[in-house]
Amino acid sequence: MSWNNNDLPGGFVVPPMPTAPPPAPTDGLRAVAVAVLNLSGLGLGYALMRRWGLMAVCWVATALLLVVALPADPDGVPGAAVVLYPVLLGLAAVHGGFLGLRTRLLWPPRAWLAIALGVVLLAVPAGGVVLYGDARDRATEAMLLERLERADKLVRESGKQSFTTAESDYRRALAAYRGLRDDHPGSKAADRVPDRLKTFYSTVGSPYAQKNYCDAIAPLKYLRTVPGTMGRKQLGSLSTWPDDRLATSLYECASEALGRGDADWTTHFGDLLSTFPRSGPAGKVEPAVSAEVDRAVKQVGGSDPCSAVEHLRSLSTQVTALPGDDAGVTAALGRDADRADTNADSGTYACGVRQYKDKRFGDALTTMNEFVKSNPHAKNRARAQKIAIAAEVAQTVPAAGRSLPTTASGGSIAVTVKNDSPDDITVMYTGPVTGSFSLKACGSCTTYSFTSTILSGFSPCHDSGKNYPQRTIRLPVGTTYFVHKSRTGTGKSPASDTAKLRPGYIYTECAYMTSLNY
Repeated sequence: MSWNNNDLPGGFVVPPMPTAPPPAPTDGLRAVAVAVLNLSGLGLGYALMRRWGLMAVCWVATALLLVVALPADPDGVPGAAVVLYPVLLGLAAVHGGFLGLRTRLLWPPRAWLAIALGVVLLAVPAGGVVLYGDARDRATEAMLLERLERADKLVRESGKQSFTTAESDYRRALAAYRGLRDDHPGSKAADRVPDRLKTFYSTVGSPYAQKNYCDAIAPLKYLRTVPGTMGRKQLGSLSTWPDDRLATSLYECASEALGRGDADWTTHFGDLLSTFPRSGPAGKVEPAVSAEVDRAVKQVGGSDPCSAVEHLRSLSTQVTALPGDDAGVTAALGRDADRADTNADSGTYACGVRQYKDKRFGDALTTMNEFVKSNPHAKNRARAQKIAIAAEVAQTVPAAGRSLPTTASGGSIAVTVKNDSPDDITVMYTGPVTGSFSLKACGSCTTYSFTSTILSGFSPCHDSGKNYPQRTIRLPVGTTYFVHKSRTGTGKSPASDTAKLRPGYIYTECAYMTSLNY
């Protein structure tokens, strides 16, 4: 007799054991509890249903998020993690809720207790978000303060260099300050920007504090552009901080350049009169110019009148170009320019005298001719004409320039000058007296060959058959230097003669022309 283990005496049969616990009755509250528990990010809903693998997936996802997010960074969590992690939590909540609908929990015995536990545990991710936000804010503040310090360092280091070298770094620092103030208002770094801007201005404008006025002009001009980027209202009193300093620097630098004779004084005075026409320094421009004209006028009578004359001419031109309308000084500056020009004209005579005494006969000739032309009523005009003649004679006969000619004329000795050349000529002479005159060409005269002039018996101006143009002048006893030069025709080089005049003699000067033809 045999029997099956499932058969029991008396005809009873034991049913086969189930392969899994039978599903629990559908319970919506339990499903909600599992979903809420999974939202904590720890997979606790899966844990209470013995779904350990799924719970591990939740733990791994949360751990990966922590690795990516920590330590807190000002830029926050990467965008991909911000999107994927909430999606994963949502899927875990939906999936866990679906499973929990028919699956009993290990604990707690009541679904509403599980819901309460899940709600409490939601404080974990919520608190984590809050704590992470605080940590991120601290990291952001630290980053902003570090950025502020870098800008401060740029300013400190730039203050040790010239503005030309440091300008780009100043601009970088200012851009950093502006970014902190505009992009991160309310931050500790932004709150410190106003004080930093004060330091920025004082550092950029430090040449002014050191009284290096010329060096201060460029940085102060730059500071006047800062309100255009930082905002005049935001800068407050700093927006006008450079104005008085720049006006003073322009005046002081221009005054120094004016005294040295440097040309750039007009640029600085021009900027001052245009930009700050009603400022105190602008009011001192015309007196400074007037004083410089006075100084140059006095120098005309000094050891270097030519430089003084040149300076006066430059002053006249430069002063005329100054923009005095807005400052109300155009008329006064015009009078200064006229005075400089007038004294330059009269000073030309002193310059020509100095040039003559220095044996610069060509320069003296040019200068005296200019003086004669520009000053028809000057008291020294007649002597200037004499000096010009003597200078031209001395160019050919340097000995003629030993002494400065006077305005004396006439003498006891007659000297007849004849023209034995086919050209109109000018005859100039200097010595005890100085003068010049012209003679017409000799119509029947020709050029002598060089050979004929060195032969014995050569005697120009002695052909009785010719009517030589001539003129007789009276000269004092002493040495007179003659130069005659062609005014028309072929004569190129002036000829000269030195006559030592003595009483009791009759003198004849003959002008003739030679050529190299043999």
